[in-house]
Amino acid sequence: MKQVFKALALTAAFVSAPVFAADNAEVGKPAPAFTLKDEAGKAHSLSEYKGKVVVLEWTNPECPFVKRHYEAKTMQNTQKGFDAKKVVWLTVDSSSTHTAKSAADWKKKEGFSQPVLLDTDGAVGKSYAAKTTPHMYVIDGEGVVRYAGAIDNDPRGKEATKVNYVQTAVDALLNGKQVPTATSEPYGCSVKYKS
Repeated sequence: MKQVFKALALTAAFVSAPVFAADNAEVGKPAPAFTLKDEAGKAHSLSEYKGKVVVLEWTNPECPFVKRHYEAKTMQNTQKGFDAKKVVWLTVDSSSTHTAKSAADWKKKEGFSQPVLLDTDGAVGKSYAAKTTPHMYVIDGEGVVRYAGAIDNDPRGKEATKVNYVQTAVDALLNGKQVPTATSEPYGCSVKYKS
């Protein structure tokens, strides 16, 4: 009887789970292609960064988790540690209500240089199955997803010793090594997709 209930529970979970395109991001598989415009109207395509490690950061400036990381300079300091000739950092905002102006204002306020890519229809976020802000992906020079999950192991900001999964993944790729932690559970606010 237990097995029947377990099978029913699994079926129910599968039916209620969101259905994404077959090309959503999976570690070890090619990253879904995309082209998005940034806050200044410039288009960015994943394909133009072939040969470089690409970090994708899903964001929402209104999310308390994102605010905490930007106040603590987690994102800025992680990015600063990378060689810009080898690593590209793209911030993606899939919030349906945000605009180029709100992205530009936030970028100016926080004082960072990477582009904020606007995905207001949510198509790219859904193709990556981005769930939270922040939600991080690291893609190698061949366009293969090598890490997906949280920025670190510190959801509440209280860990004395933090492990920055993105830093670790990028460092491993740049040194020709396997990423030690390929996935982790992302934490933060849910992505505010268009309903």
